[in-house]
Amino acid sequence: MANQNKVWPGLAGLFATTIYGLFFLHSENQAAVIALLAGGGIALGFSAKFGLLKVVDSSIVANQKVLGLAVIIAVVLLAVASYEAHYVLLMLTTMLLYSTVCLGLNVQFGYCGVVNFAGAAFFGVGSYTAAVLSTHTAIPHLYVIVGGGLISSLIGSLLILPVLRTRGHYAALITIAFGLLFKTFLEVNDTLGGPQGLKIPGISILGWNLNNNIEIGSLNISFYVNYLVIALLICSGTFALVKRLERSWIGLSMDIVRLDEIAASTCGINVGRWKIVAFTLGNFFAGIAGAVYGMMTGFVAPNNFTFGDSLIFVSIIILGGIGNPWGILPAVFIVFLVPEKLQFIQEYRFLLYAALVILILLFRPEGILPRRIRDYFPGRNII
Repeated sequence: MANQNKVWPGLAGLFATTIYGLFFLHSENQAAVIALLAGGGIALGFSAKFGLLKVVDSSIVANQKVLGLAVIIAVVLLAVASYEAHYVLLMLTTMLLYSTVCLGLNVQFGYCGVVNFAGAAFFGVGSYTAAVLSTHTAIPHLYVIVGGGLISSLIGSLLILPVLRTRGHYAALITIAFGLLFKTFLEVNDTLGGPQGLKIPGISILGWNLNNNIEIGSLNISFYVNYLVIALLICSGTFALVKRLERSWIGLSMDIVRLDEIAASTCGINVGRWKIVAFTLGNFFAGIAGAVYGMMTGFVAPNNFTFGDSLIFVSIIILGGIGNPWGILPAVFIVFLVPEKLQFIQEYRFLLYAALVILILLFRPEGILPRRIRDYFPGRNII
């Protein structure tokens, strides 16, 4: 049962974030966007200075089931309030899919200490797998989405072999090289559309085309609601699995590998096995998200999966707090949505966004919601 004395700070923080997100998503006036950014930055600074973020963090840790359900309800309410706004729903769905990718990277980075700077490449593997399977086969689209994750995992299981033979910066260089080679491979491969890319049909489930708007009486609901529901189911399921993994003996073994590989191997823990599990599982999540993203946008091209996109995923993990899945959603909001809303200042938006990230890391060097020291009690407080 949730601790009633501690759940309210978390719910209050979530409520404030939801209202702020609603106004920010729907604001199109330049002055309003700047004012909301300034107000959010000031509020975040004061919250950190007076310890409110710690109170919210403690509430999240103590009431994960309640607050996890509250987050799902908040996303649903945002979708209901934006049922006709195609752009807003597209942004929300993309944020959920990016969060799914980052949850996979969190297993690799935060739990097992496996470096992966090719997150966008595995995201792209899922998208291209969906493009090929949905265009050239009659496989049901739900299986196509799972197939995107499986192919991404398969390729990841091959890449992990040279990674296991290296450590630190050298392992990072291998994943960087793979990301660069993946983009080059797509550009020179005419079968996969070359630099022009490929078109992908939208998701169809039991004859229902998700690319059609939903009409209920006089209401005309955007078709992006369909994709948002799928993305929410995938993201929430991935989150629940990642949290259970953290609390399990598998997560404990991964933590030991991340903290000290020599000590882990001395104690009889198979370091290579858990690195493979973390890398494969994380890439599976990225591949599923990529498959849904490709079928939602209807088009994939090499420029959608660059090394810069991989750095965006990594910066989300670092900004949110390495090893803490709860920090991913606010970090996705800052890293992905803020630059999108600042397009009116053209390329200067990246300067402003970079300054914002630097300020946050200066005052919160461990991230917005840093991971706490492990408190291992099997079967307790899991979500």
